Amino acid sequence: MTLPLFPLNTVLFPGCNLDLQIFEARYLDMIGRCMKQSGGFGVVCILEGEQVGPAPQGFALIGCEAVIRDFKQQDNGLLGIRVEGVRRFRVGPYEVQKDQLLIADVSWLPEQEDAPLEDDHHDLLALLHALAEHPMVAALDMSVEVIGQKVLANQLAYLLPFDEQDKLELLAIDSPRLRLEAIQHLLDRLQGELFA
Repeated sequence: MTLPLFPLNTVLFPGCNLDLQIFEARYLDMIGRCMKQSGGFGVVCILEGEQVGPAPQGFALIGCEAVIRDFKQQDNGLLGIRVEGVRRFRVGPYEVQKDQLLIADVSWLPEQEDAPLEDDHHDLLALLHALAEHPMVAALDMSVEVIGQKVLANQLAYLLPFDEQDKLELLAIDSPRLRLEAIQHLLDRLQGELFA
C-alpha cells in the first residue's frame, strides 16, 4: 500500500480527531487527490526538521492513516480540515517528490479486538472524562461515551501531555491492555516528577 505522508509535530492515534490548516501547494494537491479518491494519507511525527518547507530530514517510521471527515474555508482564507485517525502503519521505502511531498510504502500494523474496561481502568476513564471537559478537547468532538480498552487507550495516549517519543512508543503497542498499562506507568512517572 502506498500512502502520501504528512509529517507533523504530533502523533495521531486511531479514532482521534485532528484539525489541520492547509496552505502549502503539495498538501493542497494531496488533500484534493484524497477527497477525489475517498482515500487517506499518513500522519507521521517529525523527529528532525520543520513542518513547513522542505521534507523533514527525520520522521517516525510508525504512523497513523488519517481520513478527512470535514473541511471548510477558514476566516483567514486557508483550507481547514478535520481528519480522523484510522489505522496504524509502519513506513517502508519512501521517496521525496519534486514538490517535497513524501510518498511511502506502508504495511498495516495488527489491531487487536477491543475488550471491555476492567476495574483497574476506572481511574483512567475518569481522567478521560475530565480531559473531555477542556474546551480544546471538547472542540475536537471525540465521543467518550462508548468506551472499550482500545478507545480509552488511544484517546488518553493522544490527549495527555506526554512527549512525542513516549507517544510513539504507545502507538507501537499492539495490545490495548498493554497500552493502558504503559499510560498508567507514564502517569505515575509524571506524578513522581511533580512531587519530587
